[in-house]
Parts: sequence; C-alpha cells; structure tokens
Amino acid sequence: MNVNTVFSDFIVDIKTMMAGYLAPEKISNFLVKGTKIILILVIAKIAIGITNTLIDKFIDSKDMFKLKIDDSRMSTAKGILKSIIRYTIYFIAITPILAEINIDIKGLVAAAGIGGLAIGFGAQNLVRDIITGFFILFEDQFAVGDYIEVDGKTGIVEEMALRITKMRDFNGDLHIIPNGAISKVTNRCRGNMRAKVDMSIAYEENIERAIEALNRASEEIKKENHDIIEGPTVLGVTNFGESDVVITTIAKVRPMEQWAVERAMRKKYKEIFDREGIEIPYPKRVIYNQTVDNNKDI
Repeated sequence: MNVNTVFSDFIVDIKTMMAGYLAPEKISNFLVKGTKIILILVIAKIAIGITNTLIDKFIDSKDMFKLKIDDSRMSTAKGILKSIIRYTIYFIAITPILAEINIDIKGLVAAAGIGGLAIGFGAQNLVRDIITGFFILFEDQFAVGDYIEVDGKTGIVEEMALRITKMRDFNGDLHIIPNGAISKVTNRCRGNMRAKVDMSIAYEENIERAIEALNRASEEIKKENHDIIEGPTVLGVTNFGESDVVITTIAKVRPMEQWAVERAMRKKYKEIFDREGIEIPYPKRVIYNQTVDNNKDI
C-alpha cells in the first residue's frame, strides 16, 4: 500500500464524515438542540435575576414585616440566599442540557453519588463550618462590626461568611477563623458597656475632699459627653496601695465607646486634682549630699 492510496482513503473518510454532519437532517437537529440549550440558559439567567430581585425586596422591606434584625446580619443572609438559589437553578438547568447532548443522566447521577460519598468523608470539616455558620447567623451570636473574643483572640468582626469569620485586632492583624472551630464567643458589643477609672491619692490627702472633687468632675463629664448613659458614679475607696489610696469611678456607656470615655474621665479628674491641689502620688527618690571637710583632723 503506497502513500497515495492511504492519503486518498483518508480524504474519502473525511468527505463521508463531513457529508454526514452536513446533511440537512443533522443540521436541523443541531440547530434545534442548540436553540433548546440557549433557551434553557436564558430562562435560568432570568430566573436567577427574578429571585435576586425578590430577595432584595424582601430583605429591604424588613421594617414593614417588623423584623428586628440588624443590617449586617440581613446583608449576610441576602448573600447566602442568593448563592444557594443560584446554584440550585444551575443544577436544575444542567439536567435537560445534558439530556440534549445525549449524556446518560442516570449514569452521571450514579457516578456523582459515589463521588459525593467519597468527597463527603473528606469534607466533614467543611460541612461543620457551614452548619455552624448558619447557627451563628440566625442565633445572632455576633455580627459585622462587633467587638468579640474567640479562642483567646479579640478583635472587630470585618466579615462574616458561611464558612469563616474574619476579625481584626487592634494591632492590625487579621484573624481568619473557621466557623466550626468557634466553640465559645464573648461579645463585648451587646448592651451597655462599663467605663472604669481608678484614681490614686496620697495617704496624707483628705479622702472626702477627693471624692467631692471627683463628683463635681463627673457631673461636668456627663454634660459634655453624650456617649455616657449612666454615671459616672464615684464608688469610693476600693484599694490601698504601697503609697496611695485608690478611688474608683464607673459609668455605663454606649458599646465601643468605653475607651474614649475612660480617657476623657482621666483627663477631667487629673485637671480637677491639679486645681484643688490634691496630690497624686508617684515614686520619689531623696538624695542626701554630705560635704566632707578634708582639713578636719581625723
């Protein structure tokens, strides 16, 4: 068999194959199937758009339904619902598309079941993270913007997803924690927070005079600072140090404002102590300098 014969046979096979594909019946069948596939994809896209619009309208009208849920939680729920519905519609749409291109759906489902079982054993942590994320979201354990403590890490929640939680501490470090690893959460943003300031005076000072000065300063702070909800209240003497008497003052403030209020309280208390001449003790060192007379007989 020479080369010309092989090449001629190859050309004949190509022409026969092309004739089969270019037959009017084949072209008509391809056009029908292609049109169906395009129509299915268009319907799926329209369905996703409609459901996203409905979700947005429902979430945005939470006030009409008197749902007492903060905006951060609703935004998280909106994204989760859209994601679930999008993948569900895609899964429903792919079934008739596979049927149009003559792929055995039953065999594919069986293979997917076996593969899914194998993947499931390796994806237990992923499932646990997602389930825990749902409980965190709907039990309102914390939300974006809250100051929380998780497993010894403290910070402000920057992102709350279905699988992970991201929070940034005051050093700027970003902690990414899988939701399944969250076993105990301390939320420091729910309800009123406490601002506490300890002021020290010398043992020689009059305690009643110092408390009276702190009370006057507290009244001034309350009028000036709108983040204070209750107080400041002077509790009185709470401790005796080596060289000082400690007087404690507390106040109820808005969440995340306790540090700013404490700074304002310390500033005001220091100023009134200076005006009243009340001593705040601090370490002192006394040096005795003795002059030796070299001309003195020893």
